[in-house]
Amino acid sequence: MSTQAEKIQTDAIQKQVKIRIKRDYRHRFELLDVFLLAFLVFFAAAIILPFVSVIATSFATQREYLSSPLLLIPTEPTMANYQILFVDGRIWVGYRTTLLILAIGVPFNMFLTTSVAYALSRPRFPGKKIFLYGILFTMLFSGGIVPMYLLMLELGLINTIWSVILVYGVNTFYMIIMRAYFISLPDSLMESAKLDGASEWRILFQIVLPLSMPIIATLILFFSVDRWNEWFNAMIFLRRNNMVPLQMVLRSMVIEATIDRTMEASQGLGEITFSDGMRMAAVVVTMLPIMCFYPFLQKHFVKGIMIGAIKA
Repeated sequence: MSTQAEKIQTDAIQKQVKIRIKRDYRHRFELLDVFLLAFLVFFAAAIILPFVSVIATSFATQREYLSSPLLLIPTEPTMANYQILFVDGRIWVGYRTTLLILAIGVPFNMFLTTSVAYALSRPRFPGKKIFLYGILFTMLFSGGIVPMYLLMLELGLINTIWSVILVYGVNTFYMIIMRAYFISLPDSLMESAKLDGASEWRILFQIVLPLSMPIIATLILFFSVDRWNEWFNAMIFLRRNNMVPLQMVLRSMVIEATIDRTMEASQGLGEITFSDGMRMAAVVVTMLPIMCFYPFLQKHFVKGIMIGAIKA
């Protein structure tokens, strides 16, 4: 009887100890949750508040902006900043050129990147390591702007849209991501297709690409953002006013607005252009199309990045 009583007492003590440990663990876990939640809220606010302030400033007047630099909700909203941007006909020229670069450049980039990545992902591709190391070498060293300009000049592509499109073909980093995804696909699928007499192009377009939609959507988004933000190559190769992309147009308009504000202030004129509002309106106009395009690719974007990171 005493042995049984001791056993019951021991079990009760162990149970109480487990309950206390579990309670302490829950308490520590709740404190960690509070810390993580506070950190994430602070981090989200640091991202969202400047973004909201940019949009609010684009609809604000200069007087309201000067009274509150961190403006979140304008009390006197106005469309004057956007009117200044869109009344100028250059904004439409910029949109047309940028959309043309986007429509031609992204398929061109995807075709080259997909072809190179697929070839370098095949285990029996002759000279694969030589080509791979040669491509990786370009990540560290390049010919520079002057040789590229002389090449475009020799080809007669200066002041044409093709100079901006062809100068940017394969992004090495994006190609490595796509190659890692292709390597992760089972080789048995490709071997079965070869036994059925399928060519490499047929295997690529009918087997590999349908299975690679996450990484394709990811790279389409990457290339689209790169092409949408195109300005450096356009500044070098394009001199015609009817071929200027959107980023260059917005840059010139904001610079002109800043100069006009300085001249008006120095001359004591009453009506002064709100250049800060124009800058914010230019930012909104530039990022709005990409923001509308991103939600449709977000699911594939996250999946493609995760798979590429794991398999690389």
